[in-house]
Amino acid sequence: MRLVVLHLLASGPQHGYELIKGLQHLAGGDYTPSPGVIYPTLSLLEEMDLIALASEEGGKKRFGITADGQALLDKQAEELARILARLSATARIAQGRRHPALERALDNFKTALHLRLAQDDLSDETLLALAAVLDKAAQDLERC
Repeated sequence: MRLVVLHLLASGPQHGYELIKGLQHLAGGDYTPSPGVIYPTLSLLEEMDLIALASEEGGKKRFGITADGQALLDKQAEELARILARLSATARIAQGRRHPALERALDNFKTALHLRLAQDDLSDETLLALAAVLDKAAQDLERC
């Protein structure tokens, strides 16, 4: 979290809400850090002299990265690249999942499974057959 916050602040001073939105954007909307994560991270980074208060207006503190913060970011560039790659993969997954055809297909799949599980005649044989269908669907997806 610290490296990503420093990365975001390297583009210019921001306040907590902007950082939350920036992280949410990096993850394609699939992850939104809570204020309970962001603000303690900002406090820690400030205590470590990696960020400093840039301005304060209307009760909103905007923080900017310090020279020490930029030096740490540069030193940890490989780790940051790995983190950003994971966030990018998360964003691609989120974008794909939101495709209308996939959303419809997943909803149909869940509905069909729930309707079948709600029936009274569920034997072990039937449950094993359902599991086999799910396993085959997973294998088919892997081959796409």
